[in-house]
Amino acid sequence: MQITETTNEGLKRAYRITIPASEIDDKITAEVKRIAPQVRMPGFRPGKVPANLVRKMHGEQLHAQVINDTVQSSVDELIKDKELRPAMQPAISLGDEYEEGKDAEIDVTLEVLPKIDAPDIDGITLERLTVPVADSEIDETLQRIADQNKTYKDAPKTKKAAEGDQVIIDFVGSIDGTEFAGGKAEDAPLVIGSGTFIPGFEDQLKGVKAGDEKTVKVTFPSDYQAEDLKGQDAEFAVTVKAVKTPADSKIDDDFAKTLGLESADKLRELVKAQMEQETAGLTRTQMKRQLLDTLAAGHDFPVPERMVDAEFEQIWAQLSQEAQREDDPEAAMKEIEAERDDYRSIAERRVRLGLLLSEIGQANNVQITNQEMSMLMQQAAQQYRVEDRERFMQFIQNDPMAAAQLRAPLYEDKVVDFLFDKAEITDREVTREELEAAIEAEESTEAEAAKAKKAPAKKAPAKKAAAKKDDAKSDDKPAAKKPAAKKAPAKKAADKADAKADAKPAAKKAPAKKPAAKKAASDTAKEPAAKKAPAKKPAAKKPAAKKAPAKK
Repeated sequence: MQITETTNEGLKRAYRITIPASEIDDKITAEVKRIAPQVRMPGFRPGKVPANLVRKMHGEQLHAQVINDTVQSSVDELIKDKELRPAMQPAISLGDEYEEGKDAEIDVTLEVLPKIDAPDIDGITLERLTVPVADSEIDETLQRIADQNKTYKDAPKTKKAAEGDQVIIDFVGSIDGTEFAGGKAEDAPLVIGSGTFIPGFEDQLKGVKAGDEKTVKVTFPSDYQAEDLKGQDAEFAVTVKAVKTPADSKIDDDFAKTLGLESADKLRELVKAQMEQETAGLTRTQMKRQLLDTLAAGHDFPVPERMVDAEFEQIWAQLSQEAQREDDPEAAMKEIEAERDDYRSIAERRVRLGLLLSEIGQANNVQITNQEMSMLMQQAAQQYRVEDRERFMQFIQNDPMAAAQLRAPLYEDKVVDFLFDKAEITDREVTREELEAAIEAEESTEAEAAKAKKAPAKKAPAKKAAAKKDDAKSDDKPAAKKPAAKKAPAKKAADKADAKADAKPAAKKAPAKKPAAKKAASDTAKEPAAKKAPAKKPAAKKPAAKKAPAKK
């Protein structure tokens, strides 16, 4: 085998590997000898088929197998001999003019990971903003849960329905005298003023009593989800079965038991724990932003272009999906397109931080245990159909690159936690609003810093306000991938409230949230998969590898 370096520019490397035809032929001959005892052919005793006939029967298949195996082993040897650290899987190609009996020329192109000076992690100082949970906030949350799980009691038959009352109704909808699909229900509960049904429906039921029959005339909104009903005038023949008034919302032991809890005290404890968990997540996001900004400010080195390309494509795909949910997707895409270079800078920052965190983790023996990896695989497998989960597990076990991508968020979390333990941390109590404002301010700083790295002479414009508070809450992506904690009563209450609003005709759909400009998901640094576990090199002209099973 002969290796010739054809490119060595920055992080880019290219090589040509030449494998003599005699070496390939020797390997085919060895393979023929290996399988000959297993070959069966009419006229010959088992294991006595001549080698030349075996080669004639299976030569094409054996040649392809030998070429694939030789290419893979040659690339592995190249990486080992040259002490290369591939950033991603190398691009491998076998010359188009190759045919059996000729020397094989293999072109290998790759980018290597940069050499990073050992980061100085001593002396890092961070400020931890904490939000104490006040009793008044717990009281407000408990009251909201009670309101969401409000019960209703029968009113006298002479009671006229008013705002906030619940009516139990049968209804049949029609357009031009013809009933339409989905426009009929029996014993449907509806709270007047809830906005559950399309505009105008609930207002016309004010003043009705049990036993009344009423024709409700409405117009379906122009953006109604059912195409055949958009903008259509409709009539609903409504029969009022009962009128109910809200019962007093008492937060006592009986109420707690309706939520599956032992007592009101237990409910209060869980609500407090949930609120503390939410603010702790925001605090972690704020601290992580500080940490990453500190690391980014002290390190600047070239990063593999293909890694930046892959990261940018992920960011762009997410933004494009969000733009399609806008009222005017074309205008949203134009706005995003105008900031393409900014997002590219953010992708580069993410890759650089990922490399830096990986270097810190390896230098300080931060590891993911087999048990932790097994749990990650089991959690990820839940996204697939039951019959595909075993195949997904095998896919991860056999594909080092896929395994590295799966464990990357957890590995990053562990490195960040390691750095938190090393840092000097001071605490300061703030309100939730102040904490969220600090996160958004750091997000703006992060975006400007990414642009400044790209073009130092150009002043970075201020971060757009489109990055909403809800986005900031979910910026620490790896934390969000952890197993969910025990469902809090507030969520249960919301689920119950939602279940009551299932009856049609549905209310007008709320507009989609705008895409977040320079979304601070960019703070989730990308760990270089190849550095964690070098991927197997794809063989030239090798049959396509098995893909992961499709998600549910």
